[in-house]
Amino acid sequence: MKRVFWSILTSITFLFALSAQAAPLLVNPDPIAVPAGINEFQITSDIKRALVSRGWVVSGESKGKIDATLNIRSHSARIAIYHDLKQVRIEYVSSENLKYKEKDGKRYIHRNYLSWVNNVAGDISKNMQLSALN
Repeated sequence: MKRVFWSILTSITFLFALSAQAAPLLVNPDPIAVPAGINEFQITSDIKRALVSRGWVVSGESKGKIDATLNIRSHSARIAIYHDLKQVRIEYVSSENLKYKEKDGKRYIHRNYLSWVNNVAGDISKNMQLSALN
């Protein structure tokens, strides 16, 4: 009986530990270096192509900045992409239903957001590399 009790107690403790895990730390992707030889128009085009191919919608645009939104089921994420001839930076703006929270000066969010944004960053980098070859 004691063995069953300790097994159940250990299982419950393990389950609480798993459920208590916080969402991952929200960190913006590292800046993406712009390859030599491509212009502002190509950079903007490469960013938009990466966004659209991943299901993001360009929701605003100004010189050096593109706003984008991703809606998946009941989840929504908004980012701002800043760009110039040296680098492209992706920054979190806001989200809905992605477990975003701030605690002790740190930001946390659902792990899927990090995957979605890193996929876009990788596609932007790839697109710019291909543009530089032409």
